[in-house]
Amino acid sequence: MWWLMVPAVLAALAFLPLGIKAKYDEGGAAAWLILGPFRPVLYPTQKKKMKPKEDEAAKPKEKSAGKAEKGGSFSDFFPLVEAVLDFLGDLLCRKLRVKKLQARVILAGDDPCDLAVNYGRAWAALGNLVPVLERFFIIKERDLQVECDFTAEKILVDAHLELTITLGRLLHLGARHGIRVLREYFKIVKLRKGGAV
Repeated sequence: MWWLMVPAVLAALAFLPLGIKAKYDEGGAAAWLILGPFRPVLYPTQKKKMKPKEDEAAKPKEKSAGKAEKGGSFSDFFPLVEAVLDFLGDLLCRKLRVKKLQARVILAGDDPCDLAVNYGRAWAALGNLVPVLERFFIIKERDLQVECDFTAEKILVDAHLELTITLGRLLHLGARHGIRVLREYFKIVKLRKGGAV
């Protein structure tokens, strides 16, 4: 009866969250990849220093000789670009889920008047930004704050973002738009071979 478990496993995989978790604070920027329950680090990465091989280091780098490659036809390339842009537009049409959006901007300055003006401008900018974000994303948890610090020398930012999409939704979008890209690609191949579309 193991075959009865296959639909259950596929359904569970369809709801598997994929995405990116990022933060920026006084320690700098950091990012993690979201693969279900796993959070592998994307940035900062620890690069291992590799010693160049003696043979490769001794060889002089050969410069590529010859003429520069010519570009392809724009009329052939444009349908591919259009298909990719449609995919991105569909992806940004409330398909991505913002699980957490937290941002705290700390304004700096010793002049109360200038700081008050900047404080009002910052809140106005946030007020204009939130409807745009809610148009493109499903935001579950949001906390945006603006503060003032008369003793600080520069503006500080503390931000956290967690952005996900389910595997099933991503595969659905990829299949639907991928078929269109392949169709346009094969049209180009057929035209170059002298066939009719």
